[in-house]
Amino acid sequence: MCGICGEVTFDGSHVSLTAIDRMMKVMMPRGPDAAGAYLRDQVVLGHRRLKIIDLSGRSHQPMVDAELGLSIAFNGCIYNYPDLRRELTNKGYRFHSEGDTEVILKAYAEWGPECVSRFQGMFAFAIQERESGRLILARDRLGIKPLYLAYGASGKRLRFASSLPALLAAGEVDTTINPVGLHHYMTFHAVVPPPHTILKGVEKLPPATIRIIEPDGRTQDRLYWELSFARTAEEEKRPVEDWRADVLDALKRAVDRRMIADVPVGVLLSGGVDSSLIVGLLAEAGQSGLKTFSVGFEEAHGEKGDEFQYSDLIAEHFGTEHYKTVVSSDRLLSALPKTFAAMSEPMVSYDNVGFYLLSEQVSKHVKVVQSGQGADEIFAGYHWYPPLDKTSDPFGEYAKVFFDRDHEEYARVIAPDYVSDDFSRDFVEAHFSVSRTTQPVEKALGLDTTVMLVDDPVKRVDNMTMAWGLEARVPFLDHELVELAAKVPAAYKLASGGKGILKDVAREVIPAAVIDRPKGYFPVPALKYVDGEYLDLVSDTLKSRTAIGRGLFQEDYVDMLLNDPTSHITPLRGSKIWQMATLEMWLQTNGI
Repeated sequence: MCGICGEVTFDGSHVSLTAIDRMMKVMMPRGPDAAGAYLRDQVVLGHRRLKIIDLSGRSHQPMVDAELGLSIAFNGCIYNYPDLRRELTNKGYRFHSEGDTEVILKAYAEWGPECVSRFQGMFAFAIQERESGRLILARDRLGIKPLYLAYGASGKRLRFASSLPALLAAGEVDTTINPVGLHHYMTFHAVVPPPHTILKGVEKLPPATIRIIEPDGRTQDRLYWELSFARTAEEEKRPVEDWRADVLDALKRAVDRRMIADVPVGVLLSGGVDSSLIVGLLAEAGQSGLKTFSVGFEEAHGEKGDEFQYSDLIAEHFGTEHYKTVVSSDRLLSALPKTFAAMSEPMVSYDNVGFYLLSEQVSKHVKVVQSGQGADEIFAGYHWYPPLDKTSDPFGEYAKVFFDRDHEEYARVIAPDYVSDDFSRDFVEAHFSVSRTTQPVEKALGLDTTVMLVDDPVKRVDNMTMAWGLEARVPFLDHELVELAAKVPAAYKLASGGKGILKDVAREVIPAAVIDRPKGYFPVPALKYVDGEYLDLVSDTLKSRTAIGRGLFQEDYVDMLLNDPTSHITPLRGSKIWQMATLEMWLQTNGI
């Protein structure tokens, strides 16, 4: 796990090594173990390394293969690299390192851009072809690893990086607010689908995409993977017992694949079904000395701030080496500035700071952890899925639960200069209309798996873990498991209040007390109720000279929310005033 960056010019002008150095400095936490840069012709690649596989200098990056005429900067992990290495060795390729980076280079030499279809893992990489001068950018199927892009004002230069703040550090970025990104942030629960970001001058490479960039700047994008919910007639008739067996086998493979490392691998254990199941499968597979980690917060307004009773139960049941972190409210407040600094994009969820502080503690013990993100999206665990089962208005039902506000309210929140089309409605309606399934539940699952999951939970985990040089692996986003889950009939997923088939699988592995509990979440009570010193922080932010000068929000709406913040809550139980303050704090943190 690392941070990558680079620059390419299309008019023969020199690339900026100063810009590369600035980007690499910002990304130092992503890769604290080593750094390097490689310049050839009009392309320069930069890399910060976190040593996980092949701890020697032979896997240092950027990696150059002079014989093949290829150079690469790579972020992520290819879990099946030993199998690919053996296949490529049999084809006559010689290897000089023991890691997965060199395997990507040889695979590209053998199969070209199609090599990505052979990779099991998470990745974002840039490859330069020496002879053609082409630059190839690629991102994994489910967008686990980020890749941000910023074109120069003249279109004659492109910079890219693993984090948006790195691009800002390089300079010459148009930081004007993007009306499309703003609408998604304020409406689509802070999910900003690619290629958009909150800034006009920065884009995201979409997941499952290969971008081929010619020396003159011409580009070609290819989507190399799509999620399908199609089932054969035979699959429609399969008994649920067969689906359970397949899900269990696929999950075992996914968890096992993510143990490949030359350093110890731990587990983030929330005490929910998903992370508990990961621990159970690892224990069942014979993993000993497994380290597990949980976090809890001070109680607020009578609401409990931890779920230790369940994580303790799993840790004791499987004999893990368990670490618990309790965060006091004063420490929570003081951690917020660094949490915002760790965000590549503004993110509204309360648990950002939870993951940030948990990652700080975990990084003292291990460099790699497995995490349970993704199970709710692929196995229908959220409360908005069951109402979609019988509806004749899938968009309406989805928006009623997931959208933070409608366009009419949006126009009362945001200054008129930023208000135009109902971008979020148009985006979701378009997805639902072109979806390859006729079932409303599956339309929502497809959207949540390929869009919402990427730009909310997955991005959050990547940002907060990498802020502490910690690699997070997500077995529920193994693409083979995701493909299988899509094929499972919706009724089997919706059973038992959601995630029915996964709960049935879990009963074979973990204690029932964890499975049959009420659905939990990452509790941060002090941020859920914006009052006291947190309300002071929000007020100071939104009433600051910078915020008022920016003129993004309508002042009468801000005043209304500040006068009674607890009465203005989104359908997903988020604070509307916290959402607005989060955006402004992120902008100020990044000097925008």
